[in-house]
Amino acid sequence: MRKIFFDIETRNIFSDVGRADPVLLDISVVCTYDSETGEYKSFLQEDLPSLWPILEKADQLITFNGDHFDIPLLNKYYSGDLAKMRSLDLLKEVKKALGFRIGLGNIAEATLGRGKSGNGLEAVEWWKKGEIDKIIKYCIEDVRVTKDLYDYAIANKKLKYKSGGVGEPIEFAINTSGWEKEADSKLTFSLPF
Repeated sequence: MRKIFFDIETRNIFSDVGRADPVLLDISVVCTYDSETGEYKSFLQEDLPSLWPILEKADQLITFNGDHFDIPLLNKYYSGDLAKMRSLDLLKEVKKALGFRIGLGNIAEATLGRGKSGNGLEAVEWWKKGEIDKIIKYCIEDVRVTKDLYDYAIANKKLKYKSGGVGEPIEFAINTSGWEKEADSKLTFSLPF
């Protein structure tokens, strides 16, 4: 099964656009990991046409908070509908297991022993300063953390978090049944014909 893990960084933040709607933001970079090739790649907003064939060949898109943020934002640039592709949002799975949301950094630190290498606000500042390489490095690391959490959950059927971000890690079971199941149809793209 070909899985594409991805994350997006933006050129601006919600306070810049007046509403907490990801569709109003502009992409600085999209970073991916392709389970078929084992490669991490980055795509600036101008490079997105090169990303579409990769996403369209995926059996599953995997994100952290992608259903709420990344997919709606990326869909703004895509001529089809990414929301119709098979996807797995790890944050949604965590919320199903716990009943509340926990940030990627918290789960990564508690589960993997390493947190995030920065935050989205820093990435916007790097964009304003033209420090694109820093954004790409940060975004690829978020993709790597998401992939590693996915792999850990598949192998162990659990993840960990720290209550309030401090203290000893708390384990929780996560239902991964169906995560690796092949889709009935290989057709995942949604462009009109």
